[in-house]
Amino acid sequence: MSWSNERNLELQARARQVIPGGMYGHQSVRPLPDGFPQFFSRAEGCRLWDVDGNEYVDMMCAYGPMLLGYQHPKVEAAASEQARLGDTMTGPSEIMVDLAERFVARIEHADWAVFSKNGTDATSGALAIARATTDRRTILLAEGAYHGAAPWCTPFPAGTLEEARAHQIEFSYGDTESLDAAIRQAGDDLAGILVSPFRHDAAHDQTEPDAAFAHHVRERCTEHEALLILDDVRAGLRLSFGGSWESLGVEPDLSAWGKSIANGHALSALVGNERCREAASKVFMTGSFWFQAVPMAAALATFDELSREPYVEHLIAMGTRLRDGWREQAERHGVGIRQTGPVQMPMLLFDNDVRFRRAYRWVSEALRCGAYLHPWHNMFLSTAHQEADIDRVLEATETAFAVIAKDGSEPAA
Repeated sequence: MSWSNERNLELQARARQVIPGGMYGHQSVRPLPDGFPQFFSRAEGCRLWDVDGNEYVDMMCAYGPMLLGYQHPKVEAAASEQARLGDTMTGPSEIMVDLAERFVARIEHADWAVFSKNGTDATSGALAIARATTDRRTILLAEGAYHGAAPWCTPFPAGTLEEARAHQIEFSYGDTESLDAAIRQAGDDLAGILVSPFRHDAAHDQTEPDAAFAHHVRERCTEHEALLILDDVRAGLRLSFGGSWESLGVEPDLSAWGKSIANGHALSALVGNERCREAASKVFMTGSFWFQAVPMAAALATFDELSREPYVEHLIAMGTRLRDGWREQAERHGVGIRQTGPVQMPMLLFDNDVRFRRAYRWVSEALRCGAYLHPWHNMFLSTAHQEADIDRVLEATETAFAVIAKDGSEPAA
């Protein structure tokens, strides 16, 4: 396929004049290889078109929000109908109660729900509620884990103060001895333990959900009367229709949700059990746009669609097809790779590629062949990805692996 980048480069140059750094946050392509498109014109299903007209099978799903695919007709119809009635109003629509009831009915550990806009809103609210519930201060969280962009958790702390991270103790994810040591350090001040359902740190191998570790965290929280907080913002709904530790038989006290719950409409949620209800009613959480009705209508429609089909099985099937294809291609071309974590959230890293030189080359070649991949962040599958789409990605990566193999020896560490 022919590929061009002229319009994107023009927009990037204009953006640098009026937007700090040209773009900010995880949507910035500055950490990606040169030539990666920053600006897009449209999206549908699992396809994405950049401003130069190049078409891609998108394996990022907007960094997770698109679970049913872009422009899902039933979700967009529900959102449009609610927009006709009202969105940002002086008070919420009754649809907020409908959605809270749906969360409580669907998620085993949920007795109540509150809504906001971003995953950071939900995780920040969870910490406040845990402290208000226990009248303690210290929160344990895994070293290197991503829980949002607020001063207490941002991975890039420019402009923040050390005090923003006061009363936090880190432990090594999955290491029960490390966790127990952190608990001892917290002493009688332990308010809660914040964990992701599995390790999905950027630029590192992922893990699978670990039942032994999950039960250990639950037992320690119960023993010390602290709250277990599950950050399900990234993985929620892709691993299970309920919480991501549901199949492990572990119920958190609080869980934070976001990304895919409204299939691309801006909405996050924090749900909790009865123990936390009174504290949740006292913690002041709000935003002028947190009560918008359109995203809530989209969320209800998303839940309806997920209830109608065995979607997790489909994600697993497509993820397995992709992982098997990449494994076969890498073996055929003699290239060392590692694929880790749940197949619904693919992660591929190259062996001995500390500076991501091979990864950058691989995704750049695939991009020019019509597949949008990421060199060091987990990717995402949607129900819109079908066998033909996965095969189209594999066609692109076949070319990319051939280029990598032709380059010769492993890159320097």
